[in-house]
Amino acid sequence: MQHDVAVLIGRFQPVHSGHLALLHAALAQAARVLVVLGSAHQARSPRNPFTWQERAQLLHESLPETERGRVTALPVRDYYDEPRWAQAVRAAVAHAAPAQARIALVGHLKDDTRSYLAAFPGWELVRVARQGAMQATPLRDACFGATRATLASALAAFGDGVPPATRGMLLRFAATPAYAALQEEWRALAAYRASWAQAPYPPVFVTVDALVRCQGQVLLIRRGHAPGKGLWALPGGFLEPRDTLWQSCLRELAEETACALPEPNWRAALRRVVVFDHPDRSQRGRTVTHVHAFDLGDAALPRVTGGDDAAQARWFAIDALPAMEETFFEDHFHILDHFLGLTGPRG
Repeated sequence: MQHDVAVLIGRFQPVHSGHLALLHAALAQAARVLVVLGSAHQARSPRNPFTWQERAQLLHESLPETERGRVTALPVRDYYDEPRWAQAVRAAVAHAAPAQARIALVGHLKDDTRSYLAAFPGWELVRVARQGAMQATPLRDACFGATRATLASALAAFGDGVPPATRGMLLRFAATPAYAALQEEWRALAAYRASWAQAPYPPVFVTVDALVRCQGQVLLIRRGHAPGKGLWALPGGFLEPRDTLWQSCLRELAEETACALPEPNWRAALRRVVVFDHPDRSQRGRTVTHVHAFDLGDAALPRVTGGDDAAQARWFAIDALPAMEETFFEDHFHILDHFLGLTGPRG
């Protein structure tokens, strides 16, 4: 073998035949394979229905027992920040690989989402020809568009594209409460996208969010409706046609939290406005948000209560947020991380 370690990067949501072809190609390149599992530590969603632990187990179950010991899973957050994500991948691989290891990066350039393969110039890129047309998105759509009773036949339509271990896992998953909740989420997102499907081109949505700090705590809301029902998020919403960004931000704060402060107080507390515009940050469509960061200092905590789209509003200690990572909507944990450094310092 030409390399000491082969690296394979993907989300594997879930594992299909194309993933396994890449995995076998990686195993042919090196005695040890490090599989970087993206989208780790996120709440379940129709795009990311399975935890990194479930995906790691599925990868191992999809291999012969003699090969399983050669594969190690490395969970990595998305970050919605490519340089930071690439740095995290390099750090995870450096920690797991021997010093001075000859590293091969195995992959194929299927579309623009694979441009990240160029982010690791120190590794030799081993290009693998695409085998078959299997993709995870249609598989997830078939899974959530079926019922528990019809799922087996829906999976059968993919033939050998769905490995036996994946088929068994999906059938077991259909018996869990998470499956029903994700179906509701999937239907809500499908209806949302259908509402603008006849537009001449995909729209770009503009939203606002408020990050309010006070006495070492942060104000959050629990979403009352799909998408993201039950998940924690920053107060916010879509820009109204006749609002400025500032007006929309204060309106959403009032509607969702009843945090009643005069506008001059908010202006005095505003520290900065940061735009978050990663193309994949929202499953609803391309959504650009403007986060208004407020700091009320040591003032008394304003009383809050959930309203409008928020089932609940409450204050959380900042040091409690890291343990809540898997309960946040979309990229809101990473927005908080940007301002508060929840996952450690940036390199």
